[in-house]
Amino acid sequence: MRIEKIVVRKLKMDYKFPFETSFARTTDRELLIIEAYSEGLVGYGECVVSADPYYSEETVGTASHIIEEFLVPLVFSKDQISHPDEINKDFSRIRRNNMAKSAIEGALWDLYAKKKNITLTEAVGGKRKKIEVGVSIGIQETLEELFEQVQDSLDKGFNKIKMKIKPGKDIEILRAVREKFGDIPLMADANSAYTLDDIELFKEMDSLNLMMIEQPLAHDDIIKHATLQKAITTPICLDESIHSLEDVQNAIELGSCKIINIKIGRVGGISEAIKIHDYCEEKNIPVWCGGMLESGIGRAHNIAITTLENFTIPGDTAPSSRYWHKDIITPEVVMDEEGYIHVPEQPGIGFDIDQEALEKVTIDIKTYTNS
Repeated sequence: MRIEKIVVRKLKMDYKFPFETSFARTTDRELLIIEAYSEGLVGYGECVVSADPYYSEETVGTASHIIEEFLVPLVFSKDQISHPDEINKDFSRIRRNNMAKSAIEGALWDLYAKKKNITLTEAVGGKRKKIEVGVSIGIQETLEELFEQVQDSLDKGFNKIKMKIKPGKDIEILRAVREKFGDIPLMADANSAYTLDDIELFKEMDSLNLMMIEQPLAHDDIIKHATLQKAITTPICLDESIHSLEDVQNAIELGSCKIINIKIGRVGGISEAIKIHDYCEEKNIPVWCGGMLESGIGRAHNIAITTLENFTIPGDTAPSSRYWHKDIITPEVVMDEEGYIHVPEQPGIGFDIDQEALEKVTIDIKTYTNS
């Protein structure tokens, strides 16, 4: 396929309610949507950056620059692209900037599937017809608000409760939730807020029978996580530390974790995500798909990748209505009463774009033509 045109949209979407992690409290999200055009078809990708460099060093501004100055020219330099894996290899010469890479690559995966008249699930090799869903609950002001969020999530059928924690809001609130709700599938996400000085705190958490503790230590650490994992029985899950297959290989070899969170944007695209999935499956390390508060386009990509066999833990791909007043796809992503999202059967990402909704949240648009 020859890419004739690439459109980059900057969006601003308001959350239904504020979302707080250990590093920030946000009320809206800025992101980029990529449209790749070829022979009458359009492929869609999402750049899951934020306005601020708190979760990752990438921002909307840096990603826009890398896409415009480096990634689009690389795509246009190829007369034909037979498979998105080729772009993954071409982009490897550019250091990091994984979310920018993933956005372009994701649009090409969608376009590739549409040209083949197959679903994105089929294109990536997925088999499942439905995926199990968990929910991510931000840090709440009071225990009463937290209990309300947990109860509402359980009532809706979510199969995993992920609670954000930070120093001062950790063991006591986790213990309170465990005491009130019993043996629900519960995990904690620290977003790199702790150090090895907190090792006794994590030993205390062992008594809570958590599914995992996600990224407790520094965002770029693998070695100290190995020390922590040896000291506790609760599985550590790495998130921010994992940017490539090589990172996964090092983490598993060192014993830094027992679970890997695969985020398509963080690892640089679907092609790298598949490699990580396959390696973890070979090493008997379960994986799950984390969320970046995506629009429906990013959620569609997450749904497709989660159909691979080693995604055995419910992911964060909650329904559109969990976070957005109105999503930019139609139909919106929905979940059944048992906590499953049914995989769409249309070619590509499987959802249509709600053009009116998309235009309403677009705050900037740039078009690049392959002359």
